[in-house]
Amino acid sequence: MLGIIAAIVAGAAMSFQGVMNTRLSDTIGMYESNVFVQGTAFVLGIAAMLVLGKGDLFQIMAVENKVYLLGGVLGLVITITVMMAIGNLSPTYAISTILISQLLVAAVIDAFGWLGSEKVPFTWNKYAGVALMIVGVVLFKWRR
Repeated sequence: MLGIIAAIVAGAAMSFQGVMNTRLSDTIGMYESNVFVQGTAFVLGIAAMLVLGKGDLFQIMAVENKVYLLGGVLGLVITITVMMAIGNLSPTYAISTILISQLLVAAVIDAFGWLGSEKVPFTWNKYAGVALMIVGVVLFKWRR
């Protein structure tokens, strides 16, 4: 149950953040907004680590697969591309497309067991679900 609540909060937060970042970028610029957003997250992340952290940051170089260290790079890619998508599409269309992309990439990660994930087969009902989502976005965007 906690996982579902966390997923709902994450989805809502991502939608709000994407629109807020895009509107901020209208005033101060896209890359300037990114610096502010990532900087704020960095400061709050340090505070959360100091108060709630139970791990050992100094073990960072002990991570076996160094590709895992690229999460921050993806944070930059995510923030900038979400702002670009929302700025060029409506928030609903942009977020819908982002969600479909997330689902498809997550399915590929599961199907191949990439990044230490357990292999989960992508069965016909999952293909049907993705197809329905794509049809839903097309119908949503369809104009007479």
